[in-house]
Amino acid sequence: MLHLDPYLNFPGTTEEVMIFYQSVLGGQFAIFQRYKDTPGGEKMNESDQEKMLHISLKLENGITIMATDFLESMGQQLEPGNNFHLCIQAESEKEVDKLFAALSAGGSVEMPVNKTFWGAYFGMCRDKYGIQWMINFDLNKK
Repeated sequence: MLHLDPYLNFPGTTEEVMIFYQSVLGGQFAIFQRYKDTPGGEKMNESDQEKMLHISLKLENGITIMATDFLESMGQQLEPGNNFHLCIQAESEKEVDKLFAALSAGGSVEMPVNKTFWGAYFGMCRDKYGIQWMINFDLNKK
């Protein structure tokens, strides 16, 4: 495992929150992607199109804080416990498969492991203790 990063979920305030975190913690935005910039994003309602699909703030110490906006139009509701994921940056597809199988055992699969449009081998699950995990391998680093 390369490292572990927090992935935060917000109810439409992600951009504001992450700009605040940058003002406090420093760092640079590595990714700033709105829903409208994704395949099919133009079909979403206008206010959802402007919300953040993914934003990534790389801090000088190597930690990356990532975040997204939950969209009620997609049936997403923030509740205690689902406002964050722990995101493992894996070193291989094999490691993703191993970690995903172990962490999802006795829990639930939110997104099966697959190759994504953003160039990752990625899956999401909730472990048997209720903690949400994202397991990611950047396919461009092969």
